[in-house]
Amino acid sequence: MREAMIRPVMRDDWDQWLPLWEGYNSFYERVVPPDVTQATWQRFFDPSEPVHALVASHDGTLLGLVHYIFHRSTSAITPVCYLQDLFAREEARGLGIGRQLVEAVYTKAREAASPRVYWLTHETNSRAMMLYDKVAERSGFVQYRKAIG
Repeated sequence: MREAMIRPVMRDDWDQWLPLWEGYNSFYERVVPPDVTQATWQRFFDPSEPVHALVASHDGTLLGLVHYIFHRSTSAITPVCYLQDLFAREEARGLGIGRQLVEAVYTKAREAASPRVYWLTHETNSRAMMLYDKVAERSGFVQYRKAIG
């Protein structure tokens, strides 16, 4: 397969984006309520939102997605970029789709003058970490969290 086309998600992508989104959520064993999915989808098309989505497409078929968010930081003047979700269809894994999507986020971050892109993954996601170790550096930070409410 030649390289996939990486482009912003479009409203017409809903029927193909949704199964990718559900696959991502299933992989991480999380349940996202339908109203949150709808709100997330709408945010991609609201210019006032800092939430963005790119997709990898080949011959009209979506193969993967990446969602990223620009946010303020106490360590920089320009917003930093958080790569929140990255997912490729099982049959597209190992074809470089993940790398293309990460590199596309790097490009968007450069365009926004963001000083860095960062993300998290689960410690058991060894397949993805093989890619991440090639395209970024481990920060050494450990995440803590507490559910509120």
